[in-house]
Amino acid sequence: MSLKITTLVSIGQHLRSGREMRADQDARAIELGLTLSPVELTLLHAGSAQSQALRMYLGMGLQHIKVIKQTEQADIIPALVSWLRQSDSHIILTGARAERGEASGLVPYMVSEQLGWPLISHIVAIEMTSQTEARILQALPHGQRRAISVKLPFVATVDSSAPKPRQSAFGPGQRATIDILDSKEVVDTSRLPWKQSNARKRPKRLKIVKAETAAERFRAATAKSQSNNGKILQSESADQKAHAILSVLTEEGVLK
Repeated sequence: MSLKITTLVSIGQHLRSGREMRADQDARAIELGLTLSPVELTLLHAGSAQSQALRMYLGMGLQHIKVIKQTEQADIIPALVSWLRQSDSHIILTGARAERGEASGLVPYMVSEQLGWPLISHIVAIEMTSQTEARILQALPHGQRRAISVKLPFVATVDSSAPKPRQSAFGPGQRATIDILDSKEVVDTSRLPWKQSNARKRPKRLKIVKAETAAERFRAATAKSQSNNGKILQSESADQKAHAILSVLTEEGVLK
C-alpha cells in the first residue's frame, strides 16, 4: 500500500527582513513525509497562489502543489476540511503554528476535531510499523523523546527539533505546477474588527547583574551605587520629580 500524506503549508516570514519564505516547521513536515517510502505526498495551501514561498516548497523535490483560493478575510478551516474529507489521505502533517497572521497554532486542532481524527503534537519522526499503524516519536521538554503508537488516519504537528529540511532548488521550484482549486469562502467575521500592528521593542533592563555565586548576587543587590550621574531630588516639586523620572526611563529605552 502506498502511504498517502497531505502536508498543510503556510507562508512563512523572515525574522529580520519580513519577506515571504517557506515556514520552517512546515518545511520540516515535508522533510518527514519525504523520508517515508513508498509515499504519495501532496502539498495543500489555503490562500493566494501568487507567493514565491510556494515555489520554495516545490523546490524541495515536489512536482505540484494544490492551492485552495481564499482571501485574507476568509476562515480557511471549512475549505481545508472540505477538501481533506474528499481526499484519501492517511496522514496530515503541518507545522505547530504559522509564522504570519494569527499564528495561534489552532489550525491542526480544529482540522482534527472536525475530521474526527486523533492529533499528535510536536513530532520529530514517523515509522510505519504496519499498513494501519505508525510509531511516532514525540518531542518533550529538555530534549526528551516519547514513542507513541497510533492507528491511521491521524493529524500530526511537527516540532522545530525535527530533522532540518533539505535545501530548495530554484529551477525545479519554478518548473513545478500550482493547481488552483475553487472553493466556497467563509468570511471570518470575528477577525474583521481586529487591528494588527508591529510588536513593540521590549524594554531594556535598567541593571544587569553578572554574578555567578549567591554571595556576589547579594553583594550586587545591597551595595551602594557608584554612579556619579545620579541626582537627589528633595525640594523639587512633584512635577519636576516626575519629569526627571520620565527622562531617565526615556534615556534607558523603556519609554519612547
